[in-house]
Amino acid sequence: MTGTESVLGTALRLAVAGVPVLPLRAGKGPFGNCRSCADSACGGRPTMKTPGPCVCPLPCHGWAAATTDTAVVSSGPWAAAWSRAETVAYHPGGAGVTVVDLDDADAIAWARESLPPTRTVATTRGEHWIYRGTMPSANGVRLGVDIKSSMSYARWLGPGTGTMGPLPAVVHALIVRSVAPVRPVRCAVSVPALAGGGACPHRSPVFLERGIAIGEQRISGASSAIHTTVYRTFLAVLSAHGRCGCLTEAHISRLFTAAQAKGESSRHCADAWSNARTTLGL
Repeated sequence: MTGTESVLGTALRLAVAGVPVLPLRAGKGPFGNCRSCADSACGGRPTMKTPGPCVCPLPCHGWAAATTDTAVVSSGPWAAAWSRAETVAYHPGGAGVTVVDLDDADAIAWARESLPPTRTVATTRGEHWIYRGTMPSANGVRLGVDIKSSMSYARWLGPGTGTMGPLPAVVHALIVRSVAPVRPVRCAVSVPALAGGGACPHRSPVFLERGIAIGEQRISGASSAIHTTVYRTFLAVLSAHGRCGCLTEAHISRLFTAAQAKGESSRHCADAWSNARTTLGL
C-alpha cells in the first residue's frame, strides 16, 4: 500500500496488473471458511491447501481464493472482507513469480552469498527475494528460509527494489533437498548395478559430465512416455552417482531443466527425483 491508499484500493490496483489478490485478517492470516464451507460442506478441505469444487463467492479458501477479477474483488462479499482486512496478500504462483522468504539477518546473509541478485522487498523481520518463474512452495527449506510460489500466499509489501531475475537452479535445489520421501512409482525399470559395490565409478569429471549429458539427451529426445523417461533417467543417474556425493546442484538443475523443457512441472521433477532416491534406498 502507498500513502493513504486503502487496502481495497491496493487490491484493485494489483488485480488490474494481473496479480491475484486476497485479503488477510488481523494476524495476517486468510479469512476462515464461511458457514457454507465449514467442515468441508462445500467439497473443499478445511486446511485450505487443496480446495474442492467450491463456488462460494467469499474469499475463504486462502491462496485458492486469490483472483484478478476486479468485479469479484470489489463485490459485496469481498468488499465486506476488505473492510475488515489488515493487509493484502497475493498468490505468487498465480502471478508467475517465486518468493524466497528470508526471516532474519542470518537468512539474508546466506542469500547474499548463495543467490543471484533480484528484486527485494523489506519485511518486518527480513526480506522477500522475488524471482521470475514458479515452483512448488515449501517451508523451512533451510533455517529461516521459506519458498512461496504455487499453492501459497505472500503479503504484499510494495514493489520492492532491483531488477527481477529468473528463478535460479539453487532455489529449485532447496525443494529437492527438503521434499519428503514419497511412495515410489511402480513401473518396470532395470536398475544398473553399482560399480565397486556402490563406489562412484568416475575418477575424473569427464565421466560424470558424460553421464549428465546422456541424461539430458535421453530426456530431450523422448517423443512419448515423458514421465517414465524422466524417472528412468533420474534413476540411472542416481544409481551411478547418488551415493558418492559427486552430484551438485548444477547437475540436478540440468536434468530438471531438460525435463521441464519437455513439459514436466517442477513438482513432477521433484517427485520423480524423490521416487528414484527412495527406490535406491538413498
